[in-house]
Formats: sequence, structure tokens, C-alpha cells
Amino acid sequence: MFRLKKCWMMIVVVVMSTALLLVCGCSSGQKSYSAMPGSGTLTGKHLMVFAGSASQPPMELAAKAFEQKTGVKVDTVFGGSGYVLSQMKLDKKGDLYFPGSSDFMEIAKRDGVVYPETEQKIVYLVNSINVKKGNPKNIQTLQDLTKPGIKVVIANPECVCVGLYTVEIIEKTFTPEEKQAFRNNTLNYAESCEKTATAVSFNTVDAVIGWSVFQYWDPGKIETIKLKPSETMRIGYIPIAISKYTGNRQLAQQFIDFLQSEEGKNIFKKYQYFMTPAEAMSYIGEDRPVGGEYILPKEWVKK
Repeated sequence: MFRLKKCWMMIVVVVMSTALLLVCGCSSGQKSYSAMPGSGTLTGKHLMVFAGSASQPPMELAAKAFEQKTGVKVDTVFGGSGYVLSQMKLDKKGDLYFPGSSDFMEIAKRDGVVYPETEQKIVYLVNSINVKKGNPKNIQTLQDLTKPGIKVVIANPECVCVGLYTVEIIEKTFTPEEKQAFRNNTLNYAESCEKTATAVSFNTVDAVIGWSVFQYWDPGKIETIKLKPSETMRIGYIPIAISKYTGNRQLAQQFIDFLQSEEGKNIFKKYQYFMTPAEAMSYIGEDRPVGGEYILPKEWVKK
């Protein structure tokens, strides 16, 4: 009788311990994104991410890697950070907002579109001049972009992170005469970081003011010209936060955890994104402010 009672007690303990492990899930200290493919626990679920295209090449790889690891399909909507924010608000859907800079995340927080406490900084960015491989116009400085006959495109500063940073650089660096010459050379506004970079790849312009990572998006066609330290106004970063429209906040957090894991970081390192402010400052050669928000002068608003 005692032996039978003891056996039942052991069964109860095992069942309770198993249930506790299933509920906690993370008792080993590992992130829940590490669920193995084929486990079936997450297969069929999906996430929607509204993302600025400053992260597009590595983000596409990260979405695939997360799906392979967990079975969760990650649908990504890329574009200018302001454009995709407007789309997310209009559609009232999406699990995560992943803009190209802090400027647009601040707008999303003020508009109540994301949970501010979930915001995380994923990688850091530094501005540069991007030219065609081989630099046929021998563009070496910002002032070279004001020379007659130089064709330039900038991203739309109202809705695209790199365009906003471009205007800040021009406003704080150029004389009124240089600024006017630069604007005379500017053919149009691009609608995203991706379209800004491809303007160089497709040889439709001589130069853009973009991000240093553009070169690694298309190394066979794009070359980077570093700015002087004094011409870099601030270091950008790409933040991510959970959307108020999400239907699965826990799963959205798992994707953030994945991006911050070593596997996630290595995907961005492949394209030479900076992992820390210190790395970005080392590249620039001087300490610069990190993040922040720049208010676009009205004269740059496209009519």
C-alpha cells in the first residue's frame, strides 16, 4: 500500500513539473524564439512588420531565418518610414514598426501607435556620399555635389529617414549659395532608402547622400565616399517596437529577441551595419550625438 501511494505521489510530481516547464517555457534562460523548426507549436502563425527600407536587405534574410527556426511566417511591408507608418495607421494592423531612424519612431510614439516600453535599438547608421563604382565624376566632398552638371537624388525628407538626415546635413553645412546650387542639381525625391540606393545602381544619378551600408547592398555598383566628421550631424539608429495593433504581443517580442540574438546580429553585420554607437563613432573619427529628432524646414516640403 505504501509502495503504491509512493508511486502515485511520484506521478503527480512529474506531471506538475512538466506543466510548470510548459507554462514558463524560458526556465532554461533561452529565448522562446529558439523553438526548433517542425515543432508545430508556432507553425501557421504569422507576423506583419512595417519597416523602413533602411533595413531591407538584412531584414529580408532575418525574416526567412526566423521562419525557418520557428515556423512563423514574417510578412514585411517596406518603404519610407513615414509612408509605412501612415499605411499601418490607416489599415490599423501590423505587429511591429521598424523605421529607419529614431525620428519616425518618435512620431509613432506620440501618435500612440506603438508600445514605447517595447522599443529596442537594433543597429546604427552613418551618412555618406554614395557614387557609382569607380567614382567616374571624382566626387570627393559635399561641395562637389554643388558643381554644375552633377546629378543628385535625395530621399523624400518628409517620409524617408535618410532624406531627413540629408536635409539636416545640407542646412548645417552649406552656405545659402551652396544650398541653392545643390537644390538645382537635385533631380527629384526618392520614396525610400532602397530607391535612393538603386538610383546609383541604375546609373540614373552621379551621387546620393545615403548611408554607408548602401555600398554593401550592391558592392559591384555602389561606392562610398566618407563625409568629414564635422559633416556628420548625428549617428542614426534603427529601432523596433511592438505595434498597438498586434494580435500577438508575445510572438512580436520573440521576433525582437531574435533580432537582438547573435544570429540576428550576424545577419546585419554581413551588410556592415554598426552594432554599437562606439563602432559608428570609430568609423566617423569623432564622437557624435546618437539618435534624436530633426524638424524638417518647410522649404524642403515637396509641393
